[in-house]
Amino acid sequence: MTDRDPAFQELAKKYEGLTGIIVNFELYAPSEAYSQKIRAAAQGRNLPDVFGILGEKSDFGAFIKAGHVLELTLYMEADDNNWKNFFFSKALAVNEFTPANSYGIKPGIYGAPIDIMAIQMAYNKKLFVELGLDPDNPPKTLQEFLDIGPKIKKAGLQGLVSGWGEPWMIDCFANNYAFNIMGKDKVLSTIRGEIPYTDPDWVKVFSIFKQMQDAGLFSVGLVTMINKTAEQLFANEKAVFAFNGSWCVNVYKGMSPNLEYGVMLPPVATVC
Repeated sequence: MTDRDPAFQELAKKYEGLTGIIVNFELYAPSEAYSQKIRAAAQGRNLPDVFGILGEKSDFGAFIKAGHVLELTLYMEADDNNWKNFFFSKALAVNEFTPANSYGIKPGIYGAPIDIMAIQMAYNKKLFVELGLDPDNPPKTLQEFLDIGPKIKKAGLQGLVSGWGEPWMIDCFANNYAFNIMGKDKVLSTIRGEIPYTDPDWVKVFSIFKQMQDAGLFSVGLVTMINKTAEQLFANEKAVFAFNGSWCVNVYKGMSPNLEYGVMLPPVATVC
């Protein structure tokens, strides 16, 4: 969230003016550096008053069980402020544990969402023109996407950049195709351990990565790349595509205000 530092500092000043309490925001990039700092602080019992947990729901549950997280249900539902009603319900649900949850957590709300984001692909319009492509018509299908790979290789450009060195981002990309190919129920069944990753549908998902690699769509070092590096490469027009979150609007503007880019959904895979 380093791109939001000015907004956080303004909020801190307003809060200090209202309460007299000084707030210090510490922002980290890449996200894994932040996660490591929070885990270390939890182990040392010196967590800050307000913090985020970057991880799976099971990680969230572990923090709650260890006594690191205050339950906010009473505060959220108090009649005098109706704080709960200020949040988008689906965003708030990410921080809530429902009755009979599989993590053994007392039902309730344990956090407040800071934002809502989308994960999508961006493409460089200037490089599209150089490749002989229509800058207003990005690829919609996997085959259309794969067909661009040889053009990228011939031009000596880098293809797709993303922070796949941060596991949650490559997981997000893979899940786009998992939901596309096998549907929500089968993906959730896999998470529950009912379906193995050797299932033919998962093999189809994993084969998409190989097809993209063979087509020349992946940038060099993609699987170990942190997202800040990926953002710099795309902002400096060194890559044609980027897989990134909606926060990239602020990031790219800060890095390269005149960058011409468009956004697109991950190309749809044809289910065989």
